[in-house]
Amino acid sequence: TELLTCTCARVFILLWTSHQLVDRWVCRTIFRILLQATEMSSLQESLVGPMEEAWAWALAQTVQMQLVMAAAFVVVTTVFINTLVGLLNTKRPPCVGGLPLIGGFLKFVKGPMPLMDAAYKKYGSVFTVNIFHKRMTFLIGPEVSSHFFKGNDLEMSQKEVYQFNVPTFGKGVVFDVDHKVRIEQFRFFAEALKTKRMRTYVGMMVMEAEAFFENWGDEGEVDLLQQLSDLIILTASRCLMGKEVREQLFEKVSELFHYLDMGMLPISVVFPYLPIKAHRDRDWARKQLSEIFTKIINNRRASGQTEPDVLQAFIDARYKNGTGLTDDEITGMLIAVLFAGQHTSSITSTWTGLYMLAHKQMVWPHAEEEQRKVMAEHGDELNFDILNEMDHLHCCTKEALRMHPPLIMLMRYCHKEFNVTDKDGKEFTIPKGDIVATSPSFAMRLDHVFSEPNKYDPFRYMKPREEDKAKPFSYIGFGGGNHGCMGEQFAYMQIKTIWSVLIRKFDFELISPLPEPNYEAMVVGPKGETRVRYKRRAL
Repeated sequence: TELLTCTCARVFILLWTSHQLVDRWVCRTIFRILLQATEMSSLQESLVGPMEEAWAWALAQTVQMQLVMAAAFVVVTTVFINTLVGLLNTKRPPCVGGLPLIGGFLKFVKGPMPLMDAAYKKYGSVFTVNIFHKRMTFLIGPEVSSHFFKGNDLEMSQKEVYQFNVPTFGKGVVFDVDHKVRIEQFRFFAEALKTKRMRTYVGMMVMEAEAFFENWGDEGEVDLLQQLSDLIILTASRCLMGKEVREQLFEKVSELFHYLDMGMLPISVVFPYLPIKAHRDRDWARKQLSEIFTKIINNRRASGQTEPDVLQAFIDARYKNGTGLTDDEITGMLIAVLFAGQHTSSITSTWTGLYMLAHKQMVWPHAEEEQRKVMAEHGDELNFDILNEMDHLHCCTKEALRMHPPLIMLMRYCHKEFNVTDKDGKEFTIPKGDIVATSPSFAMRLDHVFSEPNKYDPFRYMKPREEDKAKPFSYIGFGGGNHGCMGEQFAYMQIKTIWSVLIRKFDFELISPLPEPNYEAMVVGPKGETRVRYKRRAL
């Protein structure tokens, strides 16, 4: 493969130099595609600059007939290389069929769920989709996904596949730093969300939930997703961004986060810096947020004031060399935490309620009885330890997340070749340079992993069944392994707080039909209305 690609590279260098057969911009553009498909770092370092300049210039030009000739050459070369490699290495995963270069892309943009369903039925749990010049290899199910979750960042890296977050989060944080710095920043996240701090956050969550639902009145109808989304942004502002934002700047900061949210489009994943209005608004909002938080940080430092929130944890955080985060990096860390949790928590809390109400006779009496039990022992109090006693509510939330995880796919970039063996004993070699993906949405619906996987059954996690523990990485609602979600405990506490308050204060009836998931969204939530009727009562 490398020999063939080198030959192609030399051909295009000659064309680029001579100007005789194809326009210079065509050669540069296609040569960059070839460079990206190789591991020849020395060539990349010496030629990627000129190629970048040519690519930017080419985007502004009218497409010329010579492009067709060059594209045909690349198509033939790519097909030949992939075919030859497949013949030489029989352990490579099978490739999903389709037109050269664009076939996999066309199948992918139609929806990853139909693509995975068709490929899984035809090829099994390991298969590859060629998307332009990139290979995306899927590992579906606990038997083949162990290395995906357990591999370290030097083997299975997040940075390359999540670069599209950099304009939103900002420079110098998370996916814009090297492996060693990212490990330290993840330590800052873990410190901000450790149990000692969680006990304080739960008190804030309870206060916000009590005040929010007090405004509902005695009876009425609401859209559950909208209401819970509004509550969770209030909770997030209190626990994450601090009392200054919650009490003085909530409307302004919420508006700016909305612009950041609207700047995260499907096209942003491929072209995060495309000069469109949504991206310009995103960049403006990011700058405004940095200025707001810089003032808050400076005021706290000048006054010596400290607060029990995530913002303060980042202000106090120190790298091993003793240096702290810059004000802009603190802003980026806060944005990353909010993006990781806001939509996922509001969506999962909504699904939790919808499924409990859709199966009211089966699960609601158990939920009420659980609340009566803890109230008999602790009164009206809700705190971290009391919420941890609510196993039934925990399982209801966990099952809703299994049915509808907010993220369809998780991805890594493979830096080192590795082997996997599927449940039938067949071994595959995953090559260096592949984008490796797994799917919580698909993997947690496999019938050899969970019994009747399309049925809502929160009792599957209780003894003696405990289906989620039968095999490692059977349940991946919060990922797992080296990159498991650090906000898992925060999310469960937040959702259990909300539904504990609601179960104690109201009776509910589901009005809308149970909605389908919206797989066209960046974060998968309910598609359509989520209306419920409520009536206040004391449990």
